[in-house]
Amino acid sequence: MTGTDVLTAVGLFAAAIATIAVGAWGGRFSRTTSDFLVASRTVGSRWNAAAVSGEYLSAASFLGVAGLVAKYGADALWYPVGFTAGYLGLLLFVAAPLRRSGAYTVPDFAEFRLASATVRKTAMVVVVVVCVLYLIPQFQGAGLTLNILLGAPVWTGAVGVGLIVIVNVVGGGMRSITFVQAFQYWLKLTAIAIPALVLIGVFANDPTHVGEPAPPRVTTATTVDVTTDVSVTVAETKGVRVTGTLDGAAVVDAPIPAPGGHVISADSVIYLDAGAATPVVAGAPVHGSDWVTPGGGFGGRHPLFQVLSLILATFLGVMGLPHVLVRFYTNPDGRSARRTALAAIALLSLFYLFPVLLGVFARLYVPELLITGTSDAAVLLLPSAAIGGLAGQILAALVAAGAIAAFLATSSGLLVSVAGALATDVFRGRVRDFRMAAVIGGAIPIALSLAAGSLELSRTVGLVFAVAASTLCPLLVLGIWWRGLTATGAIAGLIVGGVSSGSAASLAIAGVIDDDVLGGWPAALVGYPGAVTVPVAFGTMVLVSLATRRRLPGDLARTFARMHVPERVGMGVDRLPDA
Repeated sequence: MTGTDVLTAVGLFAAAIATIAVGAWGGRFSRTTSDFLVASRTVGSRWNAAAVSGEYLSAASFLGVAGLVAKYGADALWYPVGFTAGYLGLLLFVAAPLRRSGAYTVPDFAEFRLASATVRKTAMVVVVVVCVLYLIPQFQGAGLTLNILLGAPVWTGAVGVGLIVIVNVVGGGMRSITFVQAFQYWLKLTAIAIPALVLIGVFANDPTHVGEPAPPRVTTATTVDVTTDVSVTVAETKGVRVTGTLDGAAVVDAPIPAPGGHVISADSVIYLDAGAATPVVAGAPVHGSDWVTPGGGFGGRHPLFQVLSLILATFLGVMGLPHVLVRFYTNPDGRSARRTALAAIALLSLFYLFPVLLGVFARLYVPELLITGTSDAAVLLLPSAAIGGLAGQILAALVAAGAIAAFLATSSGLLVSVAGALATDVFRGRVRDFRMAAVIGGAIPIALSLAAGSLELSRTVGLVFAVAASTLCPLLVLGIWWRGLTATGAIAGLIVGGVSSGSAASLAIAGVIDDDVLGGWPAALVGYPGAVTVPVAFGTMVLVSLATRRRLPGDLARTFARMHVPERVGMGVDRLPDA
C-alpha cells in the first residue's frame, strides 16, 4: 500500500468512525416513536438547515456535478442550479403548510388531506420506491470511490456504507441522524472547499484559457485502461496510440488512423504522449470553445429538450423527495420550517460553488477521464494529479472523507424515510417496527446497487428527481393549494406519474434505447422524462379529480385552515402513530 493509499484509508476510516460516534451520541436521546420518526419536532431552524443540506448533498452533488461540468461544460451548470432552486419552490409552496398539517410522513399527510387509507398506501409505495431508487446510486458511488482510491472491490464500498447507515438509523432514528447530517454538511463543505481553493492558487500561477477552440491536452505521458466498449471523438491523432481492439480490429501500439469517431473495445489500453490532444467520449464537446458555450445539451440530438426537462425535474423534484420533506416535520412549527428552507438555500448555494470550480479544473488537469466518460472520478483524482506530493495526498484523503460523508448522510435520510413509511403503514408503528423496517429497507438497495447498471451519478439522481416530480410533488402541491383534489384523482396521478417516469428511468439505466432510433427522440424522452411525465401526472390528478368531484373529502375548510392558518391561532394538532 502506497503512502497515498494509507492517507486515503485513514481519511475514509476517520469519516466512518466519526459518523458512527456522532450517531451513537445522538441515539442516546431517542426513546419514543416520535424521536425515531420526527425527532419529537424539536429541531431548530439553523440546526435543521445544516441537517437538510447535509443529507441533500449526495454523491451526485459531491462527485457528479464536477464530473458533468468537466464533461459537458456550460449546460451541466443547470444541475446545481436546479438542485438549489428547488428549495425556493419548497419554501414558497410546501414547507410551512406541510409542517402545520401535523403529519409525520408523506403517506400520513396524504391520509390527513384526503381522508383515504388507499391514498395513504399508494403514497407509501411511491415513497419506498423513490427512496430505494435514490439509495442505489449512493451505494454505487461508495463502491466507485473505494475502487478508485484503494483498488477495493466495488461491492465493499456499497456494503460498508450500507451497514454503517443501517446501524445509525436502527440506533437512534431521526434524532440520531439529525446530529450526523448536520456534522456531515460541514465536513463535506470543508472537504470540497479546501481542494478547490488550493487549485485556484495552482491555476493562478499557471493560467490556462479553458475556452480555446482546441481539445484538452495531457501534460505528461498518460496511460488509460478501457474497461468497457467506448465510442470516442478524436480531434488530433498525433501522440495517441492504442493496444487492444480499435474499430473492431486487433492492434498493438497502433496510432489512431484519422481524426473523427472511433470505437475502442474493452480491455484495450490507450497511450497518450505528453502534450497529446485527449480523445473525448462521443456526445461530449471536444473543443474548449464548444465546452463553454451553452446549448449543446448532454450528448443527445435534442439538447434543448434535455435541458428544459432537467430544469423541470430538478426544480419540482425537490418538493417530492421524501427524505427532504421528512426533515420539515422535525421543526417546531411552520415558521421554523420556512426559516429552515431559507437557510438551506444559502448553505447549498455556498457548497455548489466548489464542485463547479472542480469541474473546470478537472478538464484542465485530468482530461484523460473524458476518454471513457468516467468523469465522476474527477474530484477524487484531481488533488494528486494537479498538486502531487504530500500536499496532494493530504487533500486526496480529505476529499475521500467528504465523499464517504456524502454517501452516509444522504443514505441515512433516505433510510429513515423508508423505515418510517414501512413501520407506520406496514407494521404497527412501534420502535421495534421502525428498526426492523430500517434493516429491510437498507438491505434491498444494497443488493440492487450491486446488480444494477450505472450512469453518471448526477444523471441517475436526475432520473430519481423526475420520478419524485411526477408523483409526490403533484400530490403535495395540489393537496396543499387546490381544494378540488380527490382521493381517486390523487391515486390516478400517482400511478400514471410513477409508472411513466419509473419506466423511463429503468430503461435509461438499462441502456436499451439506441440514440439513433427515430431521430433520437425515444432516447431523449427516456433519458430526460420530466418534461412529459410531470405535466401528465399533474393533468391526470386534475382531470380525474374534476370527474370525481362529488367524492371530495369532508370538512375541507378545517383541513385547509390547519395547513394555512398560523399556529398561534391554535388550530394545529400534531399527528402520531397509534403505537
